[in-house]
Amino acid sequence: MKLQVIVADLPLKHTFTIAHQSRDVQETVIVKLEEDGIVGLGEATTNPFYGITVENMKASLEVARPIIESSLWDGPEQLWSMTKSMFTTNPFAQCALDMAAWDFYTKKLGVKLYEYLKLNPEDIPTTNFTIGIDTVEKMVEKMKEVDWPLYKIKLGTDDDMAIIRELRKHTDSVFRIDANCAWTADQAIEYSQELLDLNVEFMEQPLAKDDLQGMKKVFKHSKLPVIADESCIIESDVQKCSGLFHGINVKLVKAGGITPGLRMIYEAKSLGMKTMVGCMTESSVGISAIAHIAPLLDYVDMDGAMLLSKDIAKGVTITPEKVTFPDRPGIGALLL
Repeated sequence: MKLQVIVADLPLKHTFTIAHQSRDVQETVIVKLEEDGIVGLGEATTNPFYGITVENMKASLEVARPIIESSLWDGPEQLWSMTKSMFTTNPFAQCALDMAAWDFYTKKLGVKLYEYLKLNPEDIPTTNFTIGIDTVEKMVEKMKEVDWPLYKIKLGTDDDMAIIRELRKHTDSVFRIDANCAWTADQAIEYSQELLDLNVEFMEQPLAKDDLQGMKKVFKHSKLPVIADESCIIESDVQKCSGLFHGINVKLVKAGGITPGLRMIYEAKSLGMKTMVGCMTESSVGISAIAHIAPLLDYVDMDGAMLLSKDIAKGVTITPEKVTFPDRPGIGALLL
């Protein structure tokens, strides 16, 4: 087994702005595992908000290299457990490795990942298409550029409700809103009725991740479901979110990969919560991996590669109607 780490830049079609950062290019790290002609690919992007850089992802993977390149592991879950202690401060690098291990393992078996997991691709919900924070005029332009039945609107400004009112004038598509921790409990509750009237499906992470008392209030009084993002990073957070949120948004890079992500999804289901997986601004490597587990979900946000002006890979094809998987085993992604 050989480990290779590839660094690439992902240029965006538009400047992407959320409540705490803007970017025109996204750095990403591709993990490549190769043995006997079989190649597994995984991906994780850098993220300044979480302190994740190319350098510290590479460093974490180097620490794990002896185990990765040994013959001590037989499958991705075993590798994840064996290297867990080496990625305590870098779940993003752990995700890229875990994704590559799942890709390699299912390719070795000659099956697609969703087939191995016994999932039906017909059950995949429609992904939303994300509209980042911008001037209202630019946000309207972005919607018109990509005609989609479901938009996720990034908020966290002083004019959030005015933005939604204006965007609603230009489309009948369903909205989801993501405030990225920017609101107070009273704001979220007050906004929820009008957002419901404006055909918003749910609110994602309206409050700061540690504002548990505020979330109790929002959970009780909001007219809309609330979905946890920053409040649900790792497996132990799922239980904590029960009774505070109606559902969770699992980010594989934050959780440490597909292996813990699947456990989080099943635990949330057992607690009666809705499940969602969200993406970063990834290439078709990371997005293809998400697509394979998407049949498990109530909601999915896997538009990352659609936001790029140039992809570094090819994999699944996403339309509002369906997800088409390439006729290849594993996650089906190939580097270009």
